[in-house]
Amino acid sequence: MTADQAEVPETVAKWIAEFLVARGIDRIFGLCGGHIMPIWDQVARAGIRIVDVRDERAAAHMAHAHAELTDSIGVVLATAGPGVTNAITGIVNAHVARAPVVVLSGVPPRPQEQMGALQDLVHTDLLDSVTRYCRTVREAAHVLPAMDAAFARALGEGGVPGPVYIDFPTDILRARLPRHQVLPEHVAPRPAPQMPPDPAAVAEAVDALWGAKRPLVISGRGARGAGPEICALLDTLDALYLDTSESRGLVPDSHAAAVSSLRGKAMEEADVVLTLGRKLDFQLAYGSPAVFKQARFVRLAAHAEELNDNRRGTPEILATPALALQAILAAAGNRKPATDGAWTQGMRAKHAEKRKKFADLLRKAPPGSDGYMHPNRLLSALQERIAPDAVTIADGGDILSFARVALSAGPYMDPGSLGCLGVGVPFGIAAALALPGRQVVVVTGDGAFGFNAIEVDTAVRHGAKVVFVIANNGAWNIECYDQRVTYDGNLVGTELRHSDYAGLARALGAHGEQVEDEKDLGDAFTRCLENAPAVLDVRVTREAVSGDGKAGLAWVPDTQPLEAWDTAERAWRDGLEKKS
Repeated sequence: MTADQAEVPETVAKWIAEFLVARGIDRIFGLCGGHIMPIWDQVARAGIRIVDVRDERAAAHMAHAHAELTDSIGVVLATAGPGVTNAITGIVNAHVARAPVVVLSGVPPRPQEQMGALQDLVHTDLLDSVTRYCRTVREAAHVLPAMDAAFARALGEGGVPGPVYIDFPTDILRARLPRHQVLPEHVAPRPAPQMPPDPAAVAEAVDALWGAKRPLVISGRGARGAGPEICALLDTLDALYLDTSESRGLVPDSHAAAVSSLRGKAMEEADVVLTLGRKLDFQLAYGSPAVFKQARFVRLAAHAEELNDNRRGTPEILATPALALQAILAAAGNRKPATDGAWTQGMRAKHAEKRKKFADLLRKAPPGSDGYMHPNRLLSALQERIAPDAVTIADGGDILSFARVALSAGPYMDPGSLGCLGVGVPFGIAAALALPGRQVVVVTGDGAFGFNAIEVDTAVRHGAKVVFVIANNGAWNIECYDQRVTYDGNLVGTELRHSDYAGLARALGAHGEQVEDEKDLGDAFTRCLENAPAVLDVRVTREAVSGDGKAGLAWVPDTQPLEAWDTAERAWRDGLEKKS
């Protein structure tokens, strides 16, 4: 507690600030407003950094990125009414991503409830379905127990991690709460619960994995914190590995087991698939037998929602992943795995060959007939200059499809399974503030950049050393392609202007450069790194067609997200119908 804070009466707002300090919160993300000003003031007095944004949506995205990159909780302060509704997109994205975010807000004082007060809205009705805990606290004595419960639920006690929401009538925030009425147990941090695995399930998992000829391990968000154990399992079992972006960086891209370029082939040929804290969502074809043609699943997660969706495991292990993997390795002892070495070595060789060819293609991708560079040439130039431990963030539709396979560095984030465009700028700012010694590079489409472009101002004010690289093709290009192919070239609402985003950056106080000629790209990127925050606005051709565009992701097939998987799913279902 600071000297300034000690002079302030023990109000509820002061206790909230003290609680946040005790829980290790060193920054919050938000936008000021009268209903939350008592908390805002006390948080600042307590020495917690306030990263003030231009829109609450960005605050929620920043808290999400901060939580994921620091393995902690991200905290948002959003004022009543439109402050909360602005934040909802970011809250929903954190909900789908299972990111631990705590959102604090206010409502009108209790004497003014239901009288038509300024910004009077029942926020909890809006947020109950997309939060793990959602409550309005109307009694001073209930505030700290509610905060304690909210933090626990955000971290996954009682279910998967994710966002929580609490608001308070402003008169409650100003109310006195004497210290003798506060139980220390509600303020003190609590250790994260650890769940050991069931020994019988561990033994069954060992039999399945060590008996497999073509084992495949797929990790997700729930596997974070288990990187060394995953690498040990991969090495011992001689298995292959996929992460599909959710836990990218947990196992290095350079690890021998990683075969990201052969995702479809690995899924089709594996006979045993171990999922680690990973839902079988659209990125994994929902676990369908039409795509996983030979696979038995072994499911391992700390939460049931990451354990038994779409396909059941034999066995299913509900446990802390790191503890479970340690137990599996210990139970296997010196047992020799049945892995088909020819299969794993062949897949690794094909992956290495494909990656080498891909790197060559990046460098040699021809420009469009308009003379502008292919996005792959842009990404190749960036990859040559990005530090090995850089934080890379991809945002957009078309450019995301190119970037997620072309860029390889350290931690990686993107719009996730919600497909929430606009995360790039706030994610990048939060990353640069959380990891100030690292390069942070955001590659974004011009459309996606526009969602939160004004937050470049936030980056400048807070000294966030992030470089935003905009692939400027003047279009929502994946939809443009879909309209050309599926809708007879009827382009409606998918074309943009080639706006001067570098000029916008300079107007907001950041470094900004425009590049049209590839030969200028390397030096311009270097200058942006040296003068961050910066925007590098790169003109790219609209004629480049991304993998997602070709695969049919834009036109939303009926049974699977990709056209090839949709065809396989239909064939599989037809085969079952004929047999019946």
